Amino acid sequence: MTDLHPVRRALISVSDKTGMIDLAKALAGHGVQLLSTGGSAEAMRDAGLEVTDVAEVTGFPEMMDGRVKTLHPVVHGGLLARRDNDGHVAAMAEHGIGEIDLLVVNLYPFEETVAKGADFDTCIENIDIGGPAMIRSAAKNHAFVNVVTDVEDYDAVLSDMAANDGQTTLALRQRLAQTAYARTAAYDTAVSSWMADAIDADAPRRRSFTGTLAQTLRYGENPHQSASFYTDGTERPGVATAVQHQGKELSYNNINDTDAAFELVAEFDPADSPAVAIIKHANPCGVAKGATLLEAYRNAFDCDRTSAFGGIIAMNMPLDKETAKEITGIFTEVVIAPGASDAAKAVFAAKKNLRLLTTEGLPKTREGGLTYRQVAGGMLVQHKDNGFVGMEDLKVVTKVKPTDAQMEDLLFAWKVAKHVKSNAIVYVKDKATVGVGAGQMSRLDSALIAAKKAERMAEAIDLPEPLTQGSAVASDAFFPFADGLLEAVAAGATSVIQPGGSMRDDEVIAAADEAEIAMVFTGMRHFRH
Repeated sequence: MTDLHPVRRALISVSDKTGMIDLAKALAGHGVQLLSTGGSAEAMRDAGLEVTDVAEVTGFPEMMDGRVKTLHPVVHGGLLARRDNDGHVAAMAEHGIGEIDLLVVNLYPFEETVAKGADFDTCIENIDIGGPAMIRSAAKNHAFVNVVTDVEDYDAVLSDMAANDGQTTLALRQRLAQTAYARTAAYDTAVSSWMADAIDADAPRRRSFTGTLAQTLRYGENPHQSASFYTDGTERPGVATAVQHQGKELSYNNINDTDAAFELVAEFDPADSPAVAIIKHANPCGVAKGATLLEAYRNAFDCDRTSAFGGIIAMNMPLDKETAKEITGIFTEVVIAPGASDAAKAVFAAKKNLRLLTTEGLPKTREGGLTYRQVAGGMLVQHKDNGFVGMEDLKVVTKVKPTDAQMEDLLFAWKVAKHVKSNAIVYVKDKATVGVGAGQMSRLDSALIAAKKAERMAEAIDLPEPLTQGSAVASDAFFPFADGLLEAVAAGATSVIQPGGSMRDDEVIAAADEAEIAMVFTGMRHFRH
């Protein structure tokens, strides 16, 4: 296979014209003949470059509103012909086909069109056909042809040509081909995913997934695992779209935990009150609302000060100076918020290892979307858990009815439980978590662990009794037996929220009535594995 190959003729047809003129001028400086179409050709001519229209080469004008312009043997023959194959060379000579050594194409802005909420027909018209066809032809023939689909690769091509007297290396062409196939795959994924949504196909027979490299990570969950971070192109506010203001690069675990923290705190509307969530190993170790952001942070911190060390902090409104000062009192890995004041940034500037991320807003937790999880030999796909329960959805099943204050704490606890690994038990008092039990094989164990944590915190901050006394407790799924509920009662809980639906609901309700506590059913569970 040939290594160096000259670039004598280039076809440039791009939707995103960023850097196109500089690229074309540099190619012209190497004596490269330029072919182009439509707006790309016009822009290059306006810049004083000599350009040949593809229509002149094919002998056919652009037609059908531009749907047909490059789908022609003269174009694809120039891209696909092997230069070392006598039969291919003879066919080119017989049919007047010239070699195309460089293809520069980026596709119709389909993803952007969908993101803008365009109607079905408009989205269809923004599906590129000729572009992907040319890209695949050029990529297949990368032994001789360079194919560029990303603006980021313009300099790489020009550098290779400058270093090799107008030629490119096989190594570069191979890398460009891989990128090109990934781009067409991503494009087709965007189209197929959009169409599945457009026609309400919840479980299409074939589904594809794609991503764009955002960061090569130092390692994965553990140092012996390599890892990378890919974004999916959506604009959902969060760790993938946030601006990092300071601190070293995020690690795999940082990214995972920051996402968990921000998705949780977004459950609480900032128009209602400030809220703060502190996450450790993807589980909340403290969540609270408050009259101020500082109060919310302090209340969240007091749930489990030990676990908060080295944690991730998320807030539902911009970070202020006072809260920033308080946060610097302990080691924190990441803080994420929908904005931060200059004064708050100045406070954090002294903490070089603390990462501060800001976003343009909060994610909408009730929006749809999909989640994916790899398993051996396949992928599990489900709709996001955007389930919502309001006060009007709750069913009181006990003789004792919850008070308004209890109802508020119950709903708060329910929102937090949605983001705790199953089996989840969450104790809440005065709109702050006071005990969290997560990820246990038994719901009883989760209730015990959460209560024990509350006891330890009471001792640590010199409280006369654990804050679980008089608390509301949430269970992410039903109590299969009364033992878990009775453990919560022993910890001091006076109200309970749970989905209901167990074969032993009557037994659990009877236990709640005997303990003279209030209990409500949601009719919805929030498993999180």
